[in-house]
Amino acid sequence: MTEIRRWVSGGSAWAVLIALTLVLLLQRDALPWAIRFPDGWAVPLTPWLNAGMNWVIDSFGIYFRAFSDQLSVLMRWIRDGINSLPWAAIVALVAFMAYAVSGWKLAVFSFAAMFYMVLIGFWTEAMNSLALVALSVPMAVIIGFFTGALGFASDRADRIIRPTMDMMQTIPAFAYLLPILLLFGFGPVVGLIASLLYAVPPMVRNTTMGLGAVNSEVIEAGSMSGATRRQLFWRVRVPSAMRQILLGVNQTTMAAFSMVIIASIIGGTADIGWEVLKSIRRAEFGESLLLGLVIAFMAMVMDRLTAQIARRDTSGPEALEWARPRVLWLSALVLAIAITALAQVLPFLKTYPAAWEFYPAGRLNSAVQYIVTEFTVTINYIKQVAFFFVMLPVKMGLEKTITPFSWGFAFTDTLKIGYAVAVLALAALSWQRRSWRAAALVIFFGMLLFVGITGMPWPALIAMATLLAYQTGGRRLALGMLAGLGFLLLAGVWEEAMLSIYLCGLAVLFCFLIGGALGVLAAEFDSVSAALRPFNDTLQTMPLFVILIPFVMIFKIGEFTALLAIIAYAIVPSIRYTEHGIRSVSKEVIEAATASGCTPLQLLWRVKLPLAAPVILLGLNQTIMYAIAMLVIAALVGTSDLGQLVYIGLGDGDFGVGIVAGVGMAIIAMLADRMTQAMGGRPK
Repeated sequence: MTEIRRWVSGGSAWAVLIALTLVLLLQRDALPWAIRFPDGWAVPLTPWLNAGMNWVIDSFGIYFRAFSDQLSVLMRWIRDGINSLPWAAIVALVAFMAYAVSGWKLAVFSFAAMFYMVLIGFWTEAMNSLALVALSVPMAVIIGFFTGALGFASDRADRIIRPTMDMMQTIPAFAYLLPILLLFGFGPVVGLIASLLYAVPPMVRNTTMGLGAVNSEVIEAGSMSGATRRQLFWRVRVPSAMRQILLGVNQTTMAAFSMVIIASIIGGTADIGWEVLKSIRRAEFGESLLLGLVIAFMAMVMDRLTAQIARRDTSGPEALEWARPRVLWLSALVLAIAITALAQVLPFLKTYPAAWEFYPAGRLNSAVQYIVTEFTVTINYIKQVAFFFVMLPVKMGLEKTITPFSWGFAFTDTLKIGYAVAVLALAALSWQRRSWRAAALVIFFGMLLFVGITGMPWPALIAMATLLAYQTGGRRLALGMLAGLGFLLLAGVWEEAMLSIYLCGLAVLFCFLIGGALGVLAAEFDSVSAALRPFNDTLQTMPLFVILIPFVMIFKIGEFTALLAIIAYAIVPSIRYTEHGIRSVSKEVIEAATASGCTPLQLLWRVKLPLAAPVILLGLNQTIMYAIAMLVIAALVGTSDLGQLVYIGLGDGDFGVGIVAGVGMAIIAMLADRMTQAMGGRPK
C-alpha cells in the first residue's frame, strides 16, 4: 500500500496519464465516445426531478401559498411605513447614524449617497427595494444565527449544514427561481424568498465561526461562576462572539442587496431593480448606470454602517462617546419627528420637486454612442484578435483555429511537428530547471492548446483532476473531485461544464495577472490604493446586469463580451487580496531584508510576494467564486455553457434542466474552492 501511495504521489502517475491521453487523442476517430460522452449513457435526472417537484407542489403547494400571503401583508406594511416618511427624514436619520458610529466623514458620504436617489427622481423605487432588504435581512439573521448555533453545538448537524450552505451560495440564484416561483406563486414574496435563501449562508458561517473562536478561558470562568448551560451560551459565548456575528450581519446585508434585481425578475414590483431591468431590456446604458448606482450607493452605506458597528467597542459608539444606544434611539426618534413636522410646512422636504431633479442619462448614452461610432475599427480589431488568437485556441484548439481565414495561413503537418517539438523541448527544459510537475504541466497545456478543452478526452481529464486533487489535498479531496466530475458526466452536462470552465478559466487568468499587478502597485503606492478603492467598491456593489450593459453596447453580443463582463466583476478580489497580503508582511522582515542589501525589486519578488502568497491564493479562490457567479449573467449575451442551461430551464419552466445545470455550476465552484484551499493550506 505504501508503494502504491508513493507511486501515485510521484511523477510516474502523471507520465502514465499523459501517455494515456496521447493514445486517446491519436485514436479519437476510432474511439469517439472518449471525446464526447454518449447521450445514451447519461442518467435521466431531469424527468425524475420534474416528477418530484410536481409531487411537492400537489402535496404542499397550498401551505406555501398561504405562507406567501402572510408575508405579502408584512411586506406591504413595511413598504407603506417607509414611504410614509419624508425623504428628508430618512436621509437625515441615515446621516445621523453614520455620524454616531463613525464620524463626520461617513455621515457626509451617507448623506450624499442617499440624496443622490432623491436628485435623480427615483426615491420611491429605492425605498421599495429597501423595504425588501429591511424584511429579508432580519429574517436571514435570525434563521442564520440559530442554524449556525446548531452547527456549532452538533458536529453531526455541522456536517449537514456546511455542504448545504456551500450549495446555497454556489448554485446560481436563477436555478432556484423556478422552484420558488412554482411553490409561492408570482409576486414580491418570491423575490423575498430568493433574497432570503442567498443571504442566510454568510450569517450561518460567521455565527459558527464566532462561537467556535471564543477563548476557552472565558468559558471556564463562566462555568466556575456557576452559570448554567443556557446562561453560558447567551451571557458568555454570544457576547464574546458578537463582533464576528455582527460581521455576518454585514455580509448578509450585502448579499441581500446583490439580489435586488434578481428578485425583481420574479417579483415584478415597482422598485429600483425593476427599473434597472426595464432600462437593460432597452439597452439604455445611461439609465441602467444611474439606476444601478442607486443600488450600489445603498449597499455601500449599509456596508459602512454595519462594518463600523461590527468593529466598534460594544460599550458605546466611537464618535459619540457620551451617547448610549438608548439615547441614540431617542435622539433619532426626535430627529425624525422634527423633520416630519417641518415637512408639513416646507413641502419640498416631503416631495422633491421634479424641476430640481438631475438625470444625465441621455448624455451618458451619447458618450457611449460616440465611442462606438468613432472607434469602430479599433473595437473590431481588439475583438477579433482576442477571439481568434486567445479564446478559440483554448476552446477548440489550434488545429481547428489556425486557418487562412483566421490566422492567414494553414496549420500544415510541418507546423504541427514543429509545435510538438517545441512543447517537448519546453517540457525538457522545465524538467531540468524545476521539476517533473512543471514538465507535466507544460505537456498538458500543450495538448490542451492543440485540441482545445472541448476536444480533450473526458477519461483523461477526470483522471488528471482526481490525481491532482489527491496530490494536493489527499484522499477525501480526490474522492470529492471524482464524484463531482462524475455527476457532470452522468448528468449529461459535461460539454456545457467544459465551456463554463473555459470561459471562467480565461477570465480568472486575466484577473489574476491584471488584478495582481494592480494590487502590487496599490500596496507599494498609497495614491494608487486611494484611487483604486472607489473603483473596487463600485464594481463589487454595482448590480451584475449593469456591468454587462456597456460591454454589450461597445462589443455587441458574443463570448468576448461575456469574458470582459466576467473580468470586470471578478477582478476586485485579486486586487484587494494582493494589496492586503503585501501590506500584511511583517515590518521586521522587511527591515531585515533591507538591511541585508535587497533592492526594492528584490524585496518585492523574494520577500513580500512569497510571504503574501497564502493571502494572494485566497484572493484567487474568491476570484474563481466571483467569475462563476457572473457566468449566469454573462449567458445573456450568447454563451452556450451551464449558465445558458439555467436560463433555458427558467424560460421553459423545466425545473430539472435548471437545477441540474445549477448544481453543476455549484460543483465546479466547490471543487475549485477546495483545491485552492488545499494549495494554500487554508490561509488566514
